[in-house]
Amino acid sequence: MIMNKLFIVLVMLLMPVVAFSQTSTKKERNYIKEGNAMYHDKRYGDAEKLYKKALQENPASDVAKFNLATTYIRQSNPNDTTKNGILDQARKLYEEVGSSTNKQLAAKAWYDLGNISYNQKDYQKSIDCYKNSLRANPADDQARQNLRLAQKQLQNNQNNQNQNNQDKDNKDKSQDKQKEQKDKDQNKNNQNQNQNQNNQNKNNQPNNGMSKDNADQILQTMQNEEKNTQDKVNKARMQQMKSGRRTGKQW
Repeated sequence: MIMNKLFIVLVMLLMPVVAFSQTSTKKERNYIKEGNAMYHDKRYGDAEKLYKKALQENPASDVAKFNLATTYIRQSNPNDTTKNGILDQARKLYEEVGSSTNKQLAAKAWYDLGNISYNQKDYQKSIDCYKNSLRANPADDQARQNLRLAQKQLQNNQNNQNQNNQDKDNKDKSQDKQKEQKDKDQNKNNQNQNQNQNNQNKNNQPNNGMSKDNADQILQTMQNEEKNTQDKVNKARMQQMKSGRRTGKQW
């Protein structure tokens, strides 16, 4: 709603002026008058050519500069930010007129500069332009109204930016907490794995601290020795039995 209201005011003020300085020439004045007629007929390209001819007659003509800038804006895309584009040329012309000794003309130039900046969402710059317009013409209520609109829009943007920054900080803090908790969980898992491994190693060792391999080797040796002993006993018994049979009576 704010943008639409401001745009209406912008269109209302985009009108060529006819005030001439004392140093203006007859040809300059005629070109400007003819250009104004073309402008009112919405033949902005033809008006542009005539204003340029007026500037050829008098390069210092603030009136011709201002009117030429209005034709540029009429033919431009408000969203065009191309350097040295038609809108950029209009801005440069307005800035030159803004230092004019003709305060009414300077005020109009700063006002239109404020509208250009506002439509490009450069609210701080539009505020500065509207203030310059009011310095040149303190009685301009439309400039004062647009100044308030630009200030309000800038404040809204700053509030939104602060909220976005706060949301980002909260998100970063949340991510940090999640990472911290993840690290704690990972450390706990590592500790549990180490503890399980230690318990497994303990279970694989005999009570005297021998490793399982050493214990198995000792057990095998003991079994082998027992077997050897048993074999010797059996062999002795066999020999004894054989000897008894040789010395017995013959029937």
